[in-house]
Amino acid sequence: MDILITEDLQAPAIDSLAAKFAVEREPGLWKDAAKLKAALAEARTVMVRNQTQLTAEVLSSAPKLIGIGRVGVGLDNIDLPAATARGITVIAPLDANAVSVAEVTLGLLLALARKLPAADRSTKAGGWDRRGYTGIELAGKTLAICGFGRIGKLVAKRAVAFGLRVVVFDPFVKPDDTTLVATGAGLCTTLEAALVQADFVTAHSPLTPATRKLFNAPTFAVMKRGAFFINTSRGGVVDEAALLAALQSGHLAGAALDVREVEPPPCSGALRPPALGDHPERRCGQPVRARRT
Repeated sequence: MDILITEDLQAPAIDSLAAKFAVEREPGLWKDAAKLKAALAEARTVMVRNQTQLTAEVLSSAPKLIGIGRVGVGLDNIDLPAATARGITVIAPLDANAVSVAEVTLGLLLALARKLPAADRSTKAGGWDRRGYTGIELAGKTLAICGFGRIGKLVAKRAVAFGLRVVVFDPFVKPDDTTLVATGAGLCTTLEAALVQADFVTAHSPLTPATRKLFNAPTFAVMKRGAFFINTSRGGVVDEAALLAALQSGHLAGAALDVREVEPPPCSGALRPPALGDHPERRCGQPVRARRT
């Protein structure tokens, strides 16, 4: 086997590869570690997205593996030191969906500010509460961007066009960063300094030991009452129980999540969307759920 595909990946490029190499597609293979190991034993390369966990243990069962192709950004599901130790090359198109994620982020920002999902549900249920779903304008509000890599920079450029004031927290960014200067964004030295002044907070951090559950009860408490939270990075950077508590208490006005800690999330789990027709007063803090392109 030349190429093993362990998730549901569809693209013309994959079809082209199948015409030249022995490609085995197993969209649900990521769900079964034992079967994944058995399949990897014969694979020369493997193509994954974000659900396949290529741990050191799993990689040890792949003696023929020479390459890993990660579709999308983020490498937290691949044990890079283990791959390096085994001489396995890891390739990821880090800019591939940066624009898409930045656009989704702005879409979620607008949806929260203008109460679009709630207004849509209300109208479909027969309501016509124009005043109740007016929302707020973005112009003049403050957006805190937590993580100022490729996607964070694209979000900043687009946010400025909406008249948002932008502040940034990223310990690896310097004050002379060209995008920081061009957008007029302010650089904060601590996460708390960014959160305390923000009307909207958007997370664009990679998932690392330092960022796991970075957004938790104490950090949500620092945010303004009535602020909004958006995450289009990795589900693991958020303590979902703490986010739910902040929404239910009314401290946060809303949240929009493109990613979850467990994907797909359990239907009965926390942050479950409200049913169609729920009264708006009983939907306090319920999140928007969008899917990344």
